[in-house]
Amino acid sequence: MKTMSAREAKNAFGLMIDTARAGPVLIEKHGRGVVVVVAVEEYERLTGKPTADRRTTNNEKKS
Repeated sequence: MKTMSAREAKNAFGLMIDTARAGPVLIEKHGRGVVVVVAVEEYERLTGKPTADRRTTNNEKKS
């Protein structure tokens, strides 16, 4: 599993997203893991739940 510091993830957000699409990314803060970023497809596989329509933002209502 790829590991990045929170600072690295912030400063290279696009890279973190691209990396997470290939496999989980552990984000560390002060040397301790705090979150794991995974691709939407992996999240859906793990939870068995589909995510909301990806074209709709949180501020928009679905018709």
